[in-house]
Amino acid sequence: MSELLESLLIAFGLMLIFEGILPFLAPEQWRMLLQKVSRSPVANIRVIGAASMLFGLLIVILVRN
Repeated sequence: MSELLESLLIAFGLMLIFEGILPFLAPEQWRMLLQKVSRSPVANIRVIGAASMLFGLLIVILVRN
């Protein structure tokens, strides 16, 4: 398996682990958070998504250098 594919699969697996922590540990709080987000304006959700992507990119840049 190529090194790039292996790294991508590891990254995807880690993302799934981190995404599952809150629903596993605190499912009711997670549900309330999702309800709040679903009532938020689309612009706010996009800002949160953009900030998350930029933060992830910053981490990748810092780790790779």
